[in-house]
Amino acid sequence: MINIALPKGRLGEKVYAALAAAGYGCKEYSPNSRKLIFRDDQNGVSYFWVKPSDVAVYVELGAADVGVLGKDLIDEMQPDVYELLDLKLGTCRMCIAALKDFEDDFVKPLRVATKFVRSAEKYFSSVGREIEIIHLNGSIELAPVLGLSDVIFDLVETGKTLTENNLKIVRQVSSISARLIANKSSYQFGRKEIDRLTERLKGG
Repeated sequence: MINIALPKGRLGEKVYAALAAAGYGCKEYSPNSRKLIFRDDQNGVSYFWVKPSDVAVYVELGAADVGVLGKDLIDEMQPDVYELLDLKLGTCRMCIAALKDFEDDFVKPLRVATKFVRSAEKYFSSVGREIEIIHLNGSIELAPVLGLSDVIFDLVETGKTLTENNLKIVRQVSSISARLIANKSSYQFGRKEIDRLTERLKGG
C-alpha cells in the first residue's frame, strides 16, 4: 500500500488523473465527494487530500510515502524529502514584476513584496541586491500599485493579472512545475514499488 498526499484543487485533480491512467486509480474516489481519504486495496493505494503547502509536512514526517508539490514550495520550504520526478503539470514561472514605469535606482534597498520570503532572499542575495522584504499572503500585485513595494516576487501563469494592474515582468527567475516527492524512509524500504510508480508516471 502506497500512501499518496495530493494537493487540493485543480493541480491535485490533474495529478490524480495521471496516476489513475498509470494504473493507480481508486474505485471509491469522486471529485465531488467531501471525503479526504480514499483507499483502493486492489491497486494498493491510499490517497488523501491536503492543503498544497501541507503536502511537504505529511511526506517529510512519514504520514505519506509520496506526494506532489510545486517546485515553488519545495524551494521555499526546503523539506527533507527526495524529489523524484518533474510531472510537467501546473507549469508557471517565478518572476519579479513591477509597475510598467519602474526603474531600479540601486541607491536604496529594494522593497520586495512576496509570500516566498526564503526564495526571494536567496535570489536577490545571489545577484548582490540589498532588499527589504514585505511578507504578504495574497493579492501580491496590489503592493506596488498602492506604493507598498517597488517590486513583487511571485508566481506568474498567464500574466493577465499583471497586465490588468499595469505591471510588467522585470525578470523571470525560474520555471515552476509539480514534482513527485518521497519520504526518505519510505523510499529506503519501499523503493521497488515507489520506483515502479515513478516509471509508470513517466510512461515507461
